Amino acid sequence: MTRKTNLLVLLGAAAVTVLAVAGFSHAASTAAPVNTAEPKITGTAQDGQTLTASSGTWTSTSTITYKYQWRRCNTQGNGCSNISGADSSDYQLRTADVAHTVRVRVTARNTDGSATSDSNQTAVVATKTAPPPTVVNGCPTSGSGTLDVSAIAPPARLVIDGQTVSPSVINRSSSDITLRFHVSACNGRSISNALVYATAVPFQQFSIPAETPTGSDGWATMTMHQAGSFPASSRQQLLAVFVRARKSGEPLLGGVSTRRLVSFPVHL
Repeated sequence: MTRKTNLLVLLGAAAVTVLAVAGFSHAASTAAPVNTAEPKITGTAQDGQTLTASSGTWTSTSTITYKYQWRRCNTQGNGCSNISGADSSDYQLRTADVAHTVRVRVTARNTDGSATSDSNQTAVVATKTAPPPTVVNGCPTSGSGTLDVSAIAPPARLVIDGQTVSPSVINRSSSDITLRFHVSACNGRSISNALVYATAVPFQQFSIPAETPTGSDGWATMTMHQAGSFPASSRQQLLAVFVRARKSGEPLLGGVSTRRLVSFPVHL
């Protein structure tokens, strides 16, 4: 009897061991994901900027899928509430987030269950930075070189800053003279397509050419023909010329227009 009893005891113990192992194996196969490193948020905490969330690190006995929920919190990262519609790994900050922090909650799910983990909080969301102005005092703030006259506006003004005449000294035999005027604005940048008008003073010494646009180098070239009232005096030493530069479509005396009186040498 003793041997039979011992055998039955051993068989019973073996059966309990088998059942315990089977039970442990079943428990291990039904474990939900376990988070081992929290999700992280990267990006700039500023209105209009886009934040990106990582899923964090998880362990699981089967494949994991992730869901995201962005949450708006107070400045300490507490008192969070879900942001409607913000359920992807990216989130573009909006005006309502300004002066708050943001977290993301990641839900990891496998075939046996789910678990959640909250990310770090962002810095306090700042207001959107205004883009730098493209025009200051009527002048473009970018670029270099020649400007089209259409690119400038008051209070900027055109400047007539260069003039030449050919021949270099005007005399009685100068039936035609060629005048050139340079127009600039916005800290000396040459201006193209400015309309330049010029007339000798007193009048009727030379003809008045049509308004002439400045070229890509900022210069306008025009020709005057000698008229009956030249010279204005037998002792004339200078030919005075009134010059105006303007922008098409603006008033003659307004807008960015400018005027100047220049002179060229005369030898009779």
